[in-house]
Amino acid sequence: MKRDAIREFFRRLAEANPAPTTELEFGTPFQLLVAVVLSAQATDKSVNLATRGLFAAAPTPEEMITLGEEGVADHIKTIGLYRNKAKNVVALSHQLLERHGGEVPADREALEALPGVGRKTANVVLNTVFRQPVMAVDTHIFRVANRTGLAPGKDVLAVEQALMKRVPEEYLLDAHHWLILHGRYVCTARKPRCPECIVRDLCEFRDKTA
Repeated sequence: MKRDAIREFFRRLAEANPAPTTELEFGTPFQLLVAVVLSAQATDKSVNLATRGLFAAAPTPEEMITLGEEGVADHIKTIGLYRNKAKNVVALSHQLLERHGGEVPADREALEALPGVGRKTANVVLNTVFRQPVMAVDTHIFRVANRTGLAPGKDVLAVEQALMKRVPEEYLLDAHHWLILHGRYVCTARKPRCPECIVRDLCEFRDKTA
């Protein structure tokens, strides 16, 4: 996709949704961090259903530690890999208290040092909480970037790097959310909703649905 088309692509997404944000429910940076850790291989909807009770019982790192692995697991057992995720949530709560005074750090290296936190999770937190212009590439963004010709890449890191170079600066801060929402509700995996797509004429996908 050419530079002018990319700019128009994001102009339309921005016009349709001027203030995009995550669909994960959270009240604090800590709660968002936990929610994103839990969202690996799970839907935001399923995570929200689980975290409503979890965050009511343990809204802070201290209370999460008090709740313990079994207590966390009881709240999130409807989510895949829940036992390992419960272990990570309690462990990262310990590290936040020991190394960061209980606060979520605004630093990629420090975030990625936390149990259960990889590059994508760190990017979500940096973008959503600290409003840093970074790109968290999940399966939706990977699909949209490749299918549309926006920023093709063989893996998530390649797509992330391509998007960082190709997305116009004025749209970079919110591009992550626009692309996720577009992939989740319009440019879906099995049957993209091309007739409803506001950027279909810019998209380079050859097999558009009728």
